[in-house]
Amino acid sequence: MPGASPRGTYLLIADALRKEIGKGRFAETGLPSEAALMREHGVARTTVRRALEILEQEGLIHAAPGVGRVVSDGSERRPLAQRVTDMITERGFAIGDAFPSEARLCEEFAVSRTALRSALSALEGRGILEAVHGKGRFVRALPVSTHDS
Repeated sequence: MPGASPRGTYLLIADALRKEIGKGRFAETGLPSEAALMREHGVARTTVRRALEILEQEGLIHAAPGVGRVVSDGSERRPLAQRVTDMITERGFAIGDAFPSEARLCEEFAVSRTALRSALSALEGRGILEAVHGKGRFVRALPVSTHDS
């Protein structure tokens, strides 16, 4: 990218990528690598990463492990722990109820087991779930609804 921009080069790169995403250019292939974007725009990796961070914050793209950054499909982007908490409330779980298996939850939320375990661990830390070795997880307390306020 020739010359410095008073607006910020990373913002110009984000704008250019946003336009290409709007045209559907990266829907099948995913975004170019950071190295390719560096070459294309003639900037440092930090500049490219700042541009990509903006698009991630806007929900336009997300990182896909083993693939790179891809265009978001519009699916749910709330934190997984919040989505699991909402599931407890929406499905009417009661204290002492068995919680679905990790495999079932991974499939339902379309996430990796590592991501799911992190979310479940957070809920265990908050006292909402309890893990019983060899038996699974159980609802220990009902989440406080933030929607009733």
